[in-house]
Formats: sequence, structure tokens, C-alpha cells
Amino acid sequence: MSELEASAQLVPKLKESILQNRPEDASSAAVELGRHTAAARDAAGDPLWSLASAMPWIGSNFSATAEIARSADDVASLGVTPLVKVYDSVNWDKLIPNGTGTDLGPIRKAAPTVASAANAVRVSAHRLDGIDTSGLLPQIVGPLTTARQQLGSAAEELDSAADAAGLAPAMLGAEKPRHYLLLVQNNAEARASGGISGALVVVTADKGKISLSGESNGGALGTFDPPIPVDDEQERIYSSRMGMFMQDVNFTPDFPTAASTALKMWEKKKGARLDGVISIDPVALGYILDATGPVNLQDPELLALTRGKLPSQLSGKNVVKTLLSDVYAQIKEPNVQDAYFGAVAKDVFGALSSGKGEAKSLLAGVGKGVEEHRILLWSADAAEQSVLGKYPLSGSISGPSVPAAQFGAYFNDGTGAKMDYYVKRTVQLVQQCTAADGYGTVKLRITSTNTAPADAATSLPAYVTGGGNFGVPAGTAQSNVIAYGPAQSQVVMATQDGNKVPFGAQQHDNRPVATLSVRLAPGQSSTVEFTFGKIVQHKQPEVVVTPTVESVDKVVLPTKSETCGAAG
Repeated sequence: MSELEASAQLVPKLKESILQNRPEDASSAAVELGRHTAAARDAAGDPLWSLASAMPWIGSNFSATAEIARSADDVASLGVTPLVKVYDSVNWDKLIPNGTGTDLGPIRKAAPTVASAANAVRVSAHRLDGIDTSGLLPQIVGPLTTARQQLGSAAEELDSAADAAGLAPAMLGAEKPRHYLLLVQNNAEARASGGISGALVVVTADKGKISLSGESNGGALGTFDPPIPVDDEQERIYSSRMGMFMQDVNFTPDFPTAASTALKMWEKKKGARLDGVISIDPVALGYILDATGPVNLQDPELLALTRGKLPSQLSGKNVVKTLLSDVYAQIKEPNVQDAYFGAVAKDVFGALSSGKGEAKSLLAGVGKGVEEHRILLWSADAAEQSVLGKYPLSGSISGPSVPAAQFGAYFNDGTGAKMDYYVKRTVQLVQQCTAADGYGTVKLRITSTNTAPADAATSLPAYVTGGGNFGVPAGTAQSNVIAYGPAQSQVVMATQDGNKVPFGAQQHDNRPVATLSVRLAPGQSSTVEFTFGKIVQHKQPEVVVTPTVESVDKVVLPTKSETCGAAG
């Protein structure tokens, strides 16, 4: 066991060397790791060890230790050592786009090695998971549990790395230029996946070089009659408007549906075939600007129209307020608003593609955007999309990227304006006691507050309030709240501010969906609760929410568990 303990102590050193971009130290740690795991495997292969493994009572402990030793050596020789050898090839600093493009050859060459290493670690992890611990000594169970955790985590990370190495070159245009429709979602007018598409831009990736062109907006595409068809389930929940207007394709929280519909609309109106859809919102643009530093708007005509009204330099500190509030207060023409929106997105991506900013900070910003579902990606290539569908980046509401006990709280604007900038929300799961029949029950609690000024009807622009033109009084914010439960569960009831209320009940990909409309005057708050029962998943529940102006960690509150009463 001493060799295995020495191996375990080297793992943090190896990780740190990789994270700190020290390839020589990583290589040295890998060699030392391999020496210890090989020694442990040799010891476990000794005939006396094999004899001991056959002994009753104690033999299973020797067998388990031998299996740990074999797995550790496989990971070191088949996983770590090959990875470290190609480590410099997959150095992300070299893969960040720049003004002249990116050399994608090394990562293409390294992809098979990464995939092979991921498979070796995955097989070893499965082997350890199959060991029966019921008859093992505590001295063996402890190291086995640690090894399982480390290998399980490593297997997931390497699978992700293998998928990224396999997809990235082609999607970044290594073989031929790729063209993507960029949706800039405007959180001031909520849609389930973020917000209305305030700007549309075509992003081209050619051998790692990123360029943008073809700026437009959702309104410019007009009405689609007949509508682009969507599946019957989603049309029942979200209406045929999903296929009629670009601004409404993301009424659904299922981004693959929204993206494919948007692409069909673009291709039908513009006649241009595209390879996929990328979505981003102003908050995520701010994360990128935190890494790249401020950008200066380049469009002289737009600068002339907005001079003295809106900033010509955008940073992580001012981009959200500028795009989601100030642009409506200062600019009356919707076309100019959308043009400014698009120009900001174009220039932020220009900074990104030019290689501006430090790679680690840039990746951290993009990673945060992905984690908060502010950056989404869909590929029109079915094989690529099947890989993307394994990850939250896909924005799917079903499939391998969705945990079994996932709930969803989504919001669609019902005001017909930009009042969601002022609506603050919190979302919390409340676990109730397991029923006598073994099924779980969870409440999804959503509190919304309209923080607009009391005189919002007159102090805010009509473009922001809607001016009462859509049946909602000016200054009042109306939201359509959509709640998703785990597959096979049921929506039992809904309450608003403690009173039972009617709600819409539907199904989407075997998940129950409940809908309810909430109207709030300035300063007013309301709490709705959806109770889900017949939950068969015995896992810790989690919730995904529509990304709003606020950080997701402020919106999603820690899960609460109700105390079960004593049996009497």
C-alpha cells in the first residue's frame, strides 16, 4: 500500500503542474507516478499475493488491493503518460483565436491520444466500481473509496476533453469554413432560454480565425406564414408563434428546438446555409470583456447617431446596464437600438478573435457564461450535435446532459416590452418528506418583484413599459412562469401567495410542465409554488433557471428540506 499512497500524493502535484502550465514538471511527476504504480502492480502480482487472495475471510482484501494497484498502473501508463506527452499540443493558450487564425493541427493530432486515455481511465473506474466492499477491512475501503472518487472525476474530465478535442478543430473551421448564426439574447425582455433576440450576426470560423458579418435583427425577418413547424407538444405549450417570429423561437427552454427553428428562418429569408447557432447574452459579453479589457465601437455611422447618448467604449462594468437599460432610455428608434446591440456584440467578438486578453481569464469568463446557460451552442451536423447534447452547453431539456432530478424555472415576457430588466427573482427547491408509497415530493418556489420606480408609467420610455398597448398597464410587468419537473413526475398543484390557483398542465419530452401568469405593479412582489409529486428519482434535486440580469447564484437559493414529523 505504500507505493499506492505515494502515487496518490503525486496526483495533486501533477494537476497543479498542468493547471500552472509547467509541462516539464508535469512530465517529471508523470514519470514518478508511473514508477510507483508499476511497483505496486508488481507487488500485487507476486504468487504469494495471489495465494493470499484465495484465502477465506481475508482474501477479498488482497484481491481488492490488487485491483486498485492494476487500475492505478493502467491509469498512469495508458492515461497520464500519453496525455502528458501531448500536453503541449493541447495547450489552450495556443488555441485561443487570434488575428491570423489558430493552428488547429496539434489538437487534431492529439485527439486520438486524448480519447484513448479517457477510455483507459473510464475502464479502470468501472473496474473499481464493481468491487464488493461488504467484506473488506476499513484499511482497504478507505483507499478504494478515494480511488473511486478520483477516477470517477478524472473519467468525466477526460471524456469532456476527448469530446472537445474531437469537435473543436472541425467546428473552428480546420477543414472548411464554418458559418454560425449568433443570437444575442436580450434579458430585458425575457424568453425561456434568456431573452428576445436583440441582434443577429453571422459568425465565420476559418482555420481558427473568427469574423462577423451579416448583422440583422429579429424584427427585420418579418412574419413567417405559414409558420416554421415545431413539434406538437411544444406548440401546445408555447403556441405557433415559435415558428412565426424570430423573437419568439426561444419561448421554449429547449435550445436545440429554438436554434433549429431560428436557422430555418434565417435560411428561408436570407437564402444562406449555415452550420449551427450560437447564443450569448449581455451578461456573458461582460464576462468576456472582463478578460479582454474594454472595447471601442468601430461603426462611425452608429457612433454619430449615439454620440453623447451612449458610451463608445464598453467594458464588463457598463455593458449590461448600457444594453439592457440605457439604450432604451436614450435611443427611441428600435432599429438603432438593435444596431447598437449588434455592434457591441461584433466588437466584443472582434476583441475575442484578435487574441486580446489572457487565455486563462478568457476561458474562465466563457466557462462562467456556459455554466449559467448564457452561452449555448447547437450544430446542424447530427453527429456533432449528439456529442454536444451530452453537455449543458447544448441547452437541452432532455437527454444525457439533464440530471435525473432536474427541475426548471423559466420565464417568458408577457408585457410585450422591456420590463424584465426591473424584475428580480429568486428560485428555491423545497424538499418535502417522502410519501408512504416511496415517492418524493418537491415544491418549486419562485418569488418575483417588480423593482421599477413607482412612476414607471411616465418616467420610463413607452418602448420599455409597452405603453399599455398589449393589455398590460404601463409600468406593470407581466411574466409567464413555466415550471418543469423531472421525467415521469406529476404537477400536483400551484399556489400564488399562499392561495391555490389554476394553472396550465402539459408534457414535454416526458417531463411535466406547469404554466402560470404573474402580473406585478411597481414595487409589488408575488410568490408562486408548484408542487411536484410522484417523483421516482432518489437523487438530490437541482434546478435550472432562465438567465436574467442578475447573477444565477443570486437567483437560485440553496435547496431547503422540510422537517419530517415524528411518527405517532
